[in-house]
Amino acid sequence: MRLISVKSLTVFGKNNGTLIEAVSNSSTTFHNGTFCTSSLEKIHNNSSRVPYIKLSCGNVQMPIVGLGTWKAQRDEVQNAINVALEKGYRHFDTAFNYNNEEDIGDVLKKWFDSGKGKREDLFITTKLPNCGNRPKDVERFLKMSLDRLKLSYVDLYLIHMPFSFFCNESNFTPLTNEDGTFCLDVNNDLIGTWKVMEQQVKNGLTRAIGLSNFNAEQVQRVYDSAEIKPTVLQVEMHAYLQQKELRELCKKLNIAVTAYSPLGSPGANTHFSTKYNYSLADFPDILGHPTVKELAEKYKKSAGQVLLRHLIQQDVIVIPKSANPDRIKSNIDLFDFELSADDVEKLNALDKGEQGRIFDFLFFKGVTKHPEYPFKGREEEK
Repeated sequence: MRLISVKSLTVFGKNNGTLIEAVSNSSTTFHNGTFCTSSLEKIHNNSSRVPYIKLSCGNVQMPIVGLGTWKAQRDEVQNAINVALEKGYRHFDTAFNYNNEEDIGDVLKKWFDSGKGKREDLFITTKLPNCGNRPKDVERFLKMSLDRLKLSYVDLYLIHMPFSFFCNESNFTPLTNEDGTFCLDVNNDLIGTWKVMEQQVKNGLTRAIGLSNFNAEQVQRVYDSAEIKPTVLQVEMHAYLQQKELRELCKKLNIAVTAYSPLGSPGANTHFSTKYNYSLADFPDILGHPTVKELAEKYKKSAGQVLLRHLIQQDVIVIPKSANPDRIKSNIDLFDFELSADDVEKLNALDKGEQGRIFDFLFFKGVTKHPEYPFKGREEEK
């Protein structure tokens, strides 16, 4: 393993990106997927010093913990981002489809204008919506996102989903057929779309590009055709859906992995049960699992911290979403403890494979008929 010291940074060569510990005056190391330091308080007490992954494209560094903002609207998302900035978050994840980019942009502009930080201090991710998932639409949707965010560039632009819909051009909501099924654009061209994504890097509108919700075959297909390779794959990942084979592929291809819903998305059950007729049983209580509770007690941490730590010790970037100030703080306070190898294995054993998947997108009625639907073998029963 290659070790390079750069001023206050310690850099370690990794197969799926380079992990950098932004810690000064400490004996921090990274070994076999584990954070170790004799001066851990310098990480979680210093607002700008969260470890980050060096992506495969140039000098782009992505904090290993970020704030997710899905389903968070104006007051909630603005309060959450203000709290997160104060607690040391520098990585924020949004999407065109979240309908909150403008609200986030307002907060960021105020933060920049106040002199509390600079644009280059932050890592901002947004995503191409599935109604823009075609070559001719990439640039206009990215520019709309930049306009909403009040930014001249984003750090990471992802293709949100591999499948695409036809949408109402006035409000970008998906069109539906008389039977309620979504109007699928079955001719969307992932490779052609990726070529235009590459052009956005060349144009300076994004520093890095990647994929979200793609399966292994789709990731490999895009990778093989790419001039600028995907740097990040964002997927659902938590203790019940650990995506081990997909992570191995990403490691081989030097693609960093980001986990959304790393706690199992406990706050989404009401929304989905009300709007999409999901059962509460579709949202398992991972936080309440006896093994997780046992480890939380052992390490004197919250269940959420144990689950997040389990992922980052395996080089997975996490973007937990919360509007609660205490949880926002605890979700980034992950660097003053380390799970033992035995305890990592205990959590590994909770993996249910595909049976643990929560978000299969079946709420998009008819989506399994799209040739790029990523989760083969799923039946539309919701």
